[in-house]
Amino acid sequence: MLFRLATSTAFTIVAYVLYRVIRTVYAELTSPLRHLRGPNSAHPLVGNVLELRNGGNSGIEDRWFREYGRTIKVHGLFSAAALYTMDTKAIHHVLFNTQIYQKPAPARFNLGRIVGPGILVVEGDVHKQQRKIMNPAFGAPQIRQLTGIFVEKSIQLRDIWAAQAAQNGGVARVEILSWLSKATLDIIGLAGFNHKINALGAQGHDQPDELAAAFETLFSADNQFSPLRALQGMYPIFRYISTEGDRVARSAQATMMRIGRKLLADSKQNIAETGTFETGRARDLLNLLVRANTSKEIPANQQLSDEDVLAQVPTFLVAGHETGSTAVTWALFALTQNKAAQSRLRAELRSVETENPTMEELNGLPYLDCVVRETLRVHAPVTVSARVSLCDDIVPLSSPCTDTQGNVHENLRIPKGTTVFIPILAMNRDPGIWGPDAKAFIPERWQSPISTSIPGVWGQMLTFLGGPRSCIGYRFALMEMKALLFTLIRGLEFELAVPVADVGNKSTSVTQAPMLRSDLEAGIQLPMFVRPAAPS
Repeated sequence: MLFRLATSTAFTIVAYVLYRVIRTVYAELTSPLRHLRGPNSAHPLVGNVLELRNGGNSGIEDRWFREYGRTIKVHGLFSAAALYTMDTKAIHHVLFNTQIYQKPAPARFNLGRIVGPGILVVEGDVHKQQRKIMNPAFGAPQIRQLTGIFVEKSIQLRDIWAAQAAQNGGVARVEILSWLSKATLDIIGLAGFNHKINALGAQGHDQPDELAAAFETLFSADNQFSPLRALQGMYPIFRYISTEGDRVARSAQATMMRIGRKLLADSKQNIAETGTFETGRARDLLNLLVRANTSKEIPANQQLSDEDVLAQVPTFLVAGHETGSTAVTWALFALTQNKAAQSRLRAELRSVETENPTMEELNGLPYLDCVVRETLRVHAPVTVSARVSLCDDIVPLSSPCTDTQGNVHENLRIPKGTTVFIPILAMNRDPGIWGPDAKAFIPERWQSPISTSIPGVWGQMLTFLGGPRSCIGYRFALMEMKALLFTLIRGLEFELAVPVADVGNKSTSVTQAPMLRSDLEAGIQLPMFVRPAAPS
């Protein structure tokens, strides 16, 4: 009986996969994109996806666009034809028509394993509802109140590194990415939901924080690629197969939800007791979200459920943790390769008399702003994004493309189910937009006004994307980055501890972070020599 059941189940799965493969092959043979120029598929199962995911700094995209043009065909899962374009008109069309283009189901499934039904995963009306209620928590007045948390944790990290240098004769070799990850985890714990994670350490807190440990378990599990995981993302039928990793992930999710419910209950109690924003508790994002959600201006039928609010706890951790630490790590790397910029920035930062600057004081530092902009342009933490068309569509082009049959296209027919890849980093480094020095880290380029046709929500670049699904927390990210750089560069000098040729990049679930080619097994890391900055 069990044998027949197992055989029947296996046959059903094989038949289902075979059907999907045949369907994909047929779609490829009949796709309007089949004659577009582009690279051959690198793998029958994943096409060019791994090349796109890992090629942010390898130059492969540059080679493709030089050889095939700015709008090309690449291959997605099962080598299905996909669109890859640097055409700003096409990108604008895709990013702003969210009723037609949404995140691919595999990406939503894999990210949803970590964050649940949070704003990073949901689509359509649910996303609009969550974003409408969450927007006030990420406005400038709220970020102003959070700046003190950013600075406080930046000072704690600076003092830790200064102490390590003092213990090692004035200079310490520090793996900066892991330390910055601890700092941003502490920041999002306090700024996100008034929770002391103490990843940087605190007296009487030697045990790891339960919420942080659960999140790390989830995040580590999701970074482990496996064929089954890929199949689960593509085909829901495979999600019934439970692995040890799935069981560990479910346990971690249960822990996060239990802690999240406690945080949510505390927030509701605080609101009931105070009924005002004039408390220290009121400045965290969760409390602001709960207040906005229960506002009289929001009809009861439009308010988020407790489960939807709870889903934002891991969402805050993902969005406010890894991307922030990765961005500052790349900024410090860039400043080690441009010592003049590091010295110039330090001189500007030391012109501020206080070590506890306000948001206005940080935003009033022009060269710091230039460094942040140039870092996020040259080293965008997220290098590529993808959308899938929910119906047939016509994508307009600002620059016509010529296919392999010699036909010139001023627009492209896109069949339902087509993946469109958006090259964030390639657009940010496009010589056609930024000039022949597009790949170089030159903060001074921002001293003159820059205007591009890139449809980004901030900075004339695609780092935070654009349109209705642009990054809701970009103001948070910018201020956190400025506070960390202000404190660290003001008090410390940084030098790369390995040859620059040894520094590569590795894709995680969310970002591309630095790693060492000579030590691939160690994963993402970036060692630097850190010493107190000489008196000015």
